[in-house]
Amino acid sequence: MLNGFRFPHPLVLIVGFIILAAALSYVLPAGEFTRHLDAVTGRQVVVAGSYHAVPATPVGPLDVLVDVPKGMADAAAVVFLIFLAGGAFTVVDQTGALRFGIDWLLRRAHGREVLVIPLVGTLFATMGALENMGEEIIPLVPVLLVLMRRLGYPTLTAVAASVGAAFVGASFSPINPFQVGIAQKLAQLPLLSGGAYRMGFLLVAVGLWLWATTRHAVRHRQAPDLSLDANEAAAGPATTSRSGLVLLLMLAAFGVFAYGVVQLHWEFEQMAALFLGLGIVAGLVGGRGLTGTAEGFIAGFRDIAFSALLIGFARAIFVVLEQGHIVDTIVHGLAEPLGHLPVALASLGMMGVQTLLHVPVPSGSGQATLTMPLLVPLSDILGLSRQVTVLAFQYGAGLCELITPTNGTLMAMLAATGVRFEQWIKFAAPLWAALFALGAVAVVVGIAAGV
Repeated sequence: MLNGFRFPHPLVLIVGFIILAAALSYVLPAGEFTRHLDAVTGRQVVVAGSYHAVPATPVGPLDVLVDVPKGMADAAAVVFLIFLAGGAFTVVDQTGALRFGIDWLLRRAHGREVLVIPLVGTLFATMGALENMGEEIIPLVPVLLVLMRRLGYPTLTAVAASVGAAFVGASFSPINPFQVGIAQKLAQLPLLSGGAYRMGFLLVAVGLWLWATTRHAVRHRQAPDLSLDANEAAAGPATTSRSGLVLLLMLAAFGVFAYGVVQLHWEFEQMAALFLGLGIVAGLVGGRGLTGTAEGFIAGFRDIAFSALLIGFARAIFVVLEQGHIVDTIVHGLAEPLGHLPVALASLGMMGVQTLLHVPVPSGSGQATLTMPLLVPLSDILGLSRQVTVLAFQYGAGLCELITPTNGTLMAMLAATGVRFEQWIKFAAPLWAALFALGAVAVVVGIAAGV
């Protein structure tokens, strides 16, 4: 609770944004940019200076209702990944493998439990920097919650050390293909250019986030929950052996997952298939049998359903804005004034514009294809480095992931862990401000250094 104010339920909050998007379609003039297929990125990108008015298409109440299932359909690949991965990890958890692994970790970390948080956070920050990890983290909630309970840390720590760290890693990444990669292609810059410069600020940003996460966890630590399930307490050597095998199987699946995403450029369907296979094999190896494995998947589907569907509801916001033909109007209205500012102020203005645009356009890659073709020619006219323009996009859009309620991944993670949005904002908002300031410094220094 912030000064007596309590944010609405996540579903109410997102539906409120859907209704607001529909209301804006009656207020803002409809317009759009001309688009063409970019041969380098393989994506439809806007043509600078091509904004023009189109007939108004206000989104009525019935259209709003229809756009919700449309949003779910658009996000289907992500939603089903979360369902299948959530079911798989529930099966793994029911074999006792998760608690077995966490107990082993805590025995090894005895007396140094506080180091577990930066270790976990560094792992997720690295995956965020490498492949923009986000939605894939949601099914890991059971693992993270068990770990935090055993350590005695609040559940908010599970969110901060996982998706929070991943968002920060992605925002400052020198190699994230879905943010800096696409933005550099659209800006006609060599891939990985400016990597060393970005890496320096990445280390500072991740270090700041993990320090604050660890500090919060330690300050709010309670007595660890060391209770065991009745089945675990009575487990014999055979059960322990099975748990160890399932744990090794899960770790192997993570290795395959990382290789598939980074090297083979897997889509969500391939990721979902991997977790489906993991759940089936883990259930059989763990002694659950076919019926027990099926029941585990069903329990996982039930537990993760709300979090998965929040992704679809959040996507509906953008569907409504697109149907009303006001997405490009918002972009044009925010970007056009930048051409009248001095170089340094224009670059910082770009950061602010990218932050504001990420509320209605929560896709990093989508925002890159929408804004970079507009801002790159503008930066050339102003004499601003294209690399700095990419930096402004990264830091503005990427860091907004930490605080915007239109980020379906964040809202789903909060719902899955039981952390209220106002609790998260109280923790994350000051850090977002500090990281935004760090990004602004990186932009200004980049101008001075000729990055």
